[in-house]
Amino acid sequence: MTATSSASPAEKRLLVTGAAGFIGSNFCHYWLKNHPQGTLIAYDVLSYAGNRHNLDGLETHPDFHFVQGDINDAALLESSLRAHDINVIVHFAAESHVDRSIHDPDAFIQTNIVGTHTLLKVAKSLWLDGPEGPVPHRFHHISTDEVYGTLGPQDPAFREDTPYAPNSPYAASKAGSDHLVRAYQHTYGLNTTTSNCSNNYGPYHFPEKLIPLIIVNILHNKALPIYGDGQQIRDWLYVEDHCRGIAAILGEGREGESYNIGGCNEWANIDIVQLVCRKMDALFAGNPRWAEQYPQAAPALGHRSEELIQYVRDRPGHDRRYAIDAEKITRELAFAPAVDFPTGIQRTILWYLEHPQWWQQVMDGSYRHWLDTQYGAE
Repeated sequence: MTATSSASPAEKRLLVTGAAGFIGSNFCHYWLKNHPQGTLIAYDVLSYAGNRHNLDGLETHPDFHFVQGDINDAALLESSLRAHDINVIVHFAAESHVDRSIHDPDAFIQTNIVGTHTLLKVAKSLWLDGPEGPVPHRFHHISTDEVYGTLGPQDPAFREDTPYAPNSPYAASKAGSDHLVRAYQHTYGLNTTTSNCSNNYGPYHFPEKLIPLIIVNILHNKALPIYGDGQQIRDWLYVEDHCRGIAAILGEGREGESYNIGGCNEWANIDIVQLVCRKMDALFAGNPRWAEQYPQAAPALGHRSEELIQYVRDRPGHDRRYAIDAEKITRELAFAPAVDFPTGIQRTILWYLEHPQWWQQVMDGSYRHWLDTQYGAE
């Protein structure tokens, strides 16, 4: 028999999983800046060196607390939820890199499927099965457009009712977690929402992903690896806009619903790389500070950054195109991206130029070995 869940709480006390990751940390900064009242527990396993620094500056906030732990640790999750009377979970925690999922799918199954199920069980136990009965709550799950598969050049963009067709171990693991969240809503009455987002970019983006990888490689005068012919198309969303979309869902999103959050901003990979190159060259030409700070950078040496572009072997099963139809969240929650792509790219490049200590400390020996292995040129 399906339980009757309570409405989303007006006073929100959040547990944010994956809070030290790229999007999770941006969400923590955004939420505490724009919602100064109410507890926020940042929960993360700290899976790579330096990502604890993604939350720098929040430690002095009176309502911010950090817990280091794995979402497979049910006892720690339960104690954290109880200790702070948490009534909203925002679930970012996930293994998220497609290339790594091809080489090591086990970690993706363990975190994205088993970990999500552990979190759902704990939430159900506290919010639905306690002696006082169901209490107001919300479980919001962050997913990806990759669960929908791939699109042809003329295909309509992904909608919330597009059938799932994941093509990588990463996408399959996220699809599995989406289905578990849906099942807990329909079977037990857990108050859930899900959002499927397009590719994010912005501050704190791990340097193995396309845009920060290109920026950092230009600064080191290293090759800019482009998979295949570079014509893979993605919809790009500035990370702060994504955070705004999640906040809108937490505020007014309907129980049991999924919402696509997209940037309405399709770009081919090669076009993005060329845009970053042009903007980097312009920044170095306009401010001698950058050449002094990064003397090894291609534009500091008098070279055009585009000269570093190098095509490499395409990855297995590489999806050709993703695109998000975000009409539902626009219609129901009045959400639309506020940052256009050229502006967002400029902000992102400047953030990396101004924060070398952040990306230098995450680029350890194992990371460099991963890049050499993954992007070996043809």
